Amino acid sequence: MHTFVKVLEHNNVICTLVILVIISITSMVSLVRSIAADSCDGPLVSSLPQSSFRSSSQLSNSHGPGFAKVNRRDGAGGWAPVESNKYQWLEVDLGERTEITAVATQGRYGSSDWVSSFLLMFSDTGRNWKQYRQEDSIGAFTGNSNADSVVQFKLQQPVFARFLRLLPLDWNPNGRIGLRLEAYGCPYKSDVASFDGSGCLLYKFSPNPTPIRTAKDSISLKFKTLQNSGTLIHTEGLHDRSLTLELHKGTLLLHLRKGTVLITSHTVVSLGSLLDDLHWHHVAIERVSGHVNFTVDKSTQQIQVPAELSPFEINEISFGGVQCHGTQMVLSRRNFHGCLENLLWNEVNVNDLAKQRQKGNVTFTCAEPVSVPVTFAGTQSYLQLPGAALHLQFRTWNRAGLLLTFDLQQQVGSLWLYLSETRVRLQIHKVRSTVTSGFGLNDGQWHSVDLTARRGRLTITVDKEESSTAHASPSFPVVSGNNLFFGGCPDSKNNQECRNPFNVFQGCMRHIRVDNNAVDLIKVQQMLIGNYSDLQIDMCGIIDRCSPSHCEHRGRCTQSWSTFHCNCSNTGYSGATCHSSVYEQSCEVYKHKGNTTGLYYIDVDGSGLIKPQLIYCNMTDKTWMVIQHNNTELTKLKASSGINQHLAYFNYSADAEQLGAIITQAEHCEQEVFYHCRKSRLLNTPDGSPFTWWVGRTDEPQTYWGGAVPGSQQCGCGLQGNCIDSDHYCNCDADRKEWAADSGLLIHKENLPVRWVVVGDIQRPESEAAYRVSPLRCHGDKNFWNAAFFNKETSYLHFPTFHGELSADISFLFKTTASSGVFLENLGIKDFIRVELSSPMEVVFSFDVGNGPFEVRVETGGMALNDDRWHRVRAERNVKEASLCVDSFPGTTQKAPADGHIHLQLNSQLFVGGTASRMKGFLGCIRSLQLNGRTLDLEERAKITPGVSPGCPGHCSSYGHLCQNQARCVERYNGFSCDCGLSAYAGPFCQREVSAYFKPGTSVQYTFKEPYELTRNTSTQSQSSSIYSDLTLRGENVSFSFRTTQSPALLLYICSYYREYLAVLLNRNGKKQRDFKKKIQIKKYFLAFLNISMIRSSILLFCFQIDQQRREDFNLSSDTEFNAIKSVVLGKVQESGELDPEIARLNSLGFSGCLSVVQFNSITPLKAALLYPNTSPVIVTGPLAESTCGSSSPANTYPAETTHPLSGKRGGFKLSLAILVGVIAVVIFVILSALAVMVRFLYRRKVTFHSQEPKSIKPEADSPEYPFHSEPTSQNVLSENQKEYFI
Repeated sequence: MHTFVKVLEHNNVICTLVILVIISITSMVSLVRSIAADSCDGPLVSSLPQSSFRSSSQLSNSHGPGFAKVNRRDGAGGWAPVESNKYQWLEVDLGERTEITAVATQGRYGSSDWVSSFLLMFSDTGRNWKQYRQEDSIGAFTGNSNADSVVQFKLQQPVFARFLRLLPLDWNPNGRIGLRLEAYGCPYKSDVASFDGSGCLLYKFSPNPTPIRTAKDSISLKFKTLQNSGTLIHTEGLHDRSLTLELHKGTLLLHLRKGTVLITSHTVVSLGSLLDDLHWHHVAIERVSGHVNFTVDKSTQQIQVPAELSPFEINEISFGGVQCHGTQMVLSRRNFHGCLENLLWNEVNVNDLAKQRQKGNVTFTCAEPVSVPVTFAGTQSYLQLPGAALHLQFRTWNRAGLLLTFDLQQQVGSLWLYLSETRVRLQIHKVRSTVTSGFGLNDGQWHSVDLTARRGRLTITVDKEESSTAHASPSFPVVSGNNLFFGGCPDSKNNQECRNPFNVFQGCMRHIRVDNNAVDLIKVQQMLIGNYSDLQIDMCGIIDRCSPSHCEHRGRCTQSWSTFHCNCSNTGYSGATCHSSVYEQSCEVYKHKGNTTGLYYIDVDGSGLIKPQLIYCNMTDKTWMVIQHNNTELTKLKASSGINQHLAYFNYSADAEQLGAIITQAEHCEQEVFYHCRKSRLLNTPDGSPFTWWVGRTDEPQTYWGGAVPGSQQCGCGLQGNCIDSDHYCNCDADRKEWAADSGLLIHKENLPVRWVVVGDIQRPESEAAYRVSPLRCHGDKNFWNAAFFNKETSYLHFPTFHGELSADISFLFKTTASSGVFLENLGIKDFIRVELSSPMEVVFSFDVGNGPFEVRVETGGMALNDDRWHRVRAERNVKEASLCVDSFPGTTQKAPADGHIHLQLNSQLFVGGTASRMKGFLGCIRSLQLNGRTLDLEERAKITPGVSPGCPGHCSSYGHLCQNQARCVERYNGFSCDCGLSAYAGPFCQREVSAYFKPGTSVQYTFKEPYELTRNTSTQSQSSSIYSDLTLRGENVSFSFRTTQSPALLLYICSYYREYLAVLLNRNGKKQRDFKKKIQIKKYFLAFLNISMIRSSILLFCFQIDQQRREDFNLSSDTEFNAIKSVVLGKVQESGELDPEIARLNSLGFSGCLSVVQFNSITPLKAALLYPNTSPVIVTGPLAESTCGSSSPANTYPAETTHPLSGKRGGFKLSLAILVGVIAVVIFVILSALAVMVRFLYRRKVTFHSQEPKSIKPEADSPEYPFHSEPTSQNVLSENQKEYFI
């Protein structure tokens, strides 16, 4: 018994194992079948009979198309035509519509015959072929290089067709066309419905009182048609919501509506083009939550569904028209005429379900009309036919081209029917008249043209419309000769029958009728009738190059037969595809291009998707971007019955996406908030719930106020511990009857900007409050100064793969002392992209997108780029061209090959400063590296990379020229600044004029320190002079601008401690006096810039210039010096006791007008008085405030120089001899008088005067006013003898 049990248990184990094995085998078989079912790569051609093959011709029976099977040696080892030319073809009938995923070719066995490139065509009927294109632009496939190897191509998108046709383009030049073919794929099953324009199918959902809302719904189908308009789908839903898919002029329109008679909401989106080509097109409409994905073939567009159209529950769907619903739409539409395939609603095939509710004539097989188009693709294309009167249809993108020409009988001339400026024109040679009809005929749609001649009158009709009919009545009978020529003329010098003075036609024609008979173009193809050249018969090869459009950033796409053009007007972008922004990415960049404060368009992400925005740039020491909003004024609130809260929303001049990018890019952002209160609590500290809060871009309530930190529920005074009530963290939370305030800066970028504010404690009778939110301000640009220094040729930074398939732009700045090196490189399997410094004077941008290596070079014409200064590089590549720019050198642009590969496919890491291909790395600095508008963070990656250092100093060598008007460039880690201490100007680049408006009583006196020796011992002037003789001032430079209507006037007065002075006067009569006694008198100018230079030597040279007039130099005989300057006075001189009588008289009038940029040597008295009054030795009397009354400085201070004696007179007047003699006499008299006066005063005894030592103020060395020191170089000097100058 025990043994029996053991045997039974053993048998049970065996049975269990057997069952498991069987289950495993069954599972494996099911898995294999599943994999086989999912795969679609089985051979399709090898098992076909010879009758399934056709060709244009065959060299012999053994070279027939039936022998063209891969790896077969039957017959002559493959197909070979009689002649090897571009009109040959090999065709395969697969027996039924099949999904084709790959093709393979092979040369003819045992020969030197093979095809090196070819076109692949497909069709459902063996007529109306369509070319398969790779990447929508590449038509040609690369074939074989020998007769034995098999070259296979996996199609990027599968083809669903019954017929395949292969057209050889190139073949072995030492052999002939020879071919064996295979195709791979799997069977394709479908349900088809055919509509004749009057029928439709209706599918109704089961009634459900509580419809279930799904998160996702989808409708998909395929269609084909020859008609360019018709309704494919119409749905009806709850609450009068409807969806309509309509074909309109070859483009699909998706309508989303609410309402029937009164449409309250309507959204329409268009997609696709040239969809009336009688080929299958796939359409899918997918609703996911609040948006709809609309797909046509390979293009998808996402639509945000308006709130009033969502949710969308569908009750019924009709296919082919709208009449199935029994409701009359406001906008009536034509029904669909064509075939629909695989109608799916949420993956359920509704063909069978809808058959029971069909209306009109709907069949369930696809009846296709026969249409044979012909394509005129090249400049040598033409079609020659016999006949006379005609009808034809054409479609094209070109604005001009010859449609038809023929010679008239009796040699009376030629007739031309042609397109010009998108209109059809008829012209007869020797007749000076042209007949025009139609308009806008280059839209890619089919247009018909009828040309008839009856009773001596020619008539042309376009699109069978009476409004597009025109007539001509020549004086002779219009009878054609022997032949009609379509599209162009034969290229023959001896051809006298066809002349074409116009452009050739590029486009498609069909339905050609001659003498009221349809032309059989298949017979033309077989050379049975007519003649032709460079035509593609039985296909229309028109391509819509604007669908999808390669024009970016809302650029408008237009096209011709062979190319497209992007109109970038008013987009803010430029380039062949409107890819590159014409604006800078921040105020910081504008500043370092030399721009000043103002409004600028900012494109934060360059070539990215964010639109440019007009932003105010405040160019101070820090460059502020100021973003305004709609409520920057103080808003007052009082208690009001029934109102517990006040809500304020802030609408900024930039949208949320732009604001987020600006804040992220900036180094610092801030926004000041104010809250004024009386019995109105703010945050209800320390423990209560806040009465007021604000919301930023995170959409989360923030319960802290300006000056505090996030999450603290405090105001600035609470953080600093200085609130008016120490028990609260906000001043307003003390809840007092007196007015109080809480204000401060919000500086945490993650919460900015303030989008809305809620004020709560305003419901009590005594509550009053007021709030204000200032504009958002940000400064700094983290991207612009982001830099890395590469100190080894083997060092590099690596980043993720660069994705720039269709458009790629690269921009950066570099400086180096090396002669060459690779800036960046990214590789793919075959493709690559690289930018390098190939030599000190050349930058190279190279790439390969599948068409072979392509290089764009910029040479600097002898200017070295390895000068350790910053240089800017910008490279761009798109589907049309590639360009390279370096600094301001002439850029280089090269066109992309026509119909070439356009997708850049990279897969490796991006190398910066080095290379993966073992080329020489870069030594130096790279800064602000951006790829497609996105900045790479070089500094962060450099921190963890050996051989690379973050940052790169030394900016003054490149940007120092921006510091103007004698300013000094100061280096900073991130950039530079301009020190204006020795300049009369202010501003970030020392270019802002410091000006003030003076009234008659206004005076600005800049006082120098009195010499120590003068006050200690007044009797030892000779000794003191000798002691300081080596410090004697050798010259003065005075410059300023003025604007006034007053004359005469004292403009400037400089005096010394020895009663020496220099005065600048504005004379009444507008003439320069020649004695110039102790003063300078100038003509009356409304606006002038004055520059004076006095250089002391044995002969005094006085230089004088006003505005941009020529500089005048005057020679003065004097060995004197201007010593111990006491003060410089602008406006009225207050100490007038020792003034010259004439100067005293003018001084009593004061000065009314504007003075600007006043400078005396290194002293800027007006700037000191206006900007640094507390730390400068300046005494201001009367009203004085900074103004913008000053004029701009001339571009060139000394545009021309002229030296002439004081007696000379400027001008170019033509005088008579008598006048000239008189003038000379007057001049001689004036000179003699001046010499007499000079002799008298030259030996006049000088009296030294003494005065009290003026009080001086010496600023601290580290203060910003330190340049305005009180002791000018070598001016506190005593002179041996006080001198007086006769000028």
